[in-house]
Amino acid sequence: MAMTMKGEVVLAADRETVWAKLNDPEILKVSVPGCQELEQVGDNAFRATVKIKVGPVGATFKGAVELKDMDPPNGYRIVGQGEGGIAGFAKGGARVELSDTVEPAGGCLLRYEVEADVGGKIAQLGNRLINGVASKTAEQFFANFAAAITT
Repeated sequence: MAMTMKGEVVLAADRETVWAKLNDPEILKVSVPGCQELEQVGDNAFRATVKIKVGPVGATFKGAVELKDMDPPNGYRIVGQGEGGIAGFAKGGARVELSDTVEPAGGCLLRYEVEADVGGKIAQLGNRLINGVASKTAEQFFANFAAAITT
């Protein structure tokens, strides 16, 4: 089952700071809901373990994430895939773009577009439930990320 999602968030930091934090494994680990492990295994490659729950199905996904099309401090593309055993799989990518805000206080506008494909038991739960969990997870990520970049 394929899904797409896009959005934007204004962060209270300059673009260079946001860029640096988007490339910091420790910041990302505390920002990703359910992230148990995030280990850098190459220049732009990570191995991750994330525990999630979608409706009645809970699973621990283990996978790989790679950052591509690097354009510091303007953005990049994230490509990843993970296996959750009997719960299924997830694979996809996201485009992340950073720009300065026009707000008097300054800051950075982060735009994202996500495309993902899920299969297995999780996919059987239906678009509505999965999209709801994905949206909530994205909101939680950005709340966590915003808190992490201001500390």
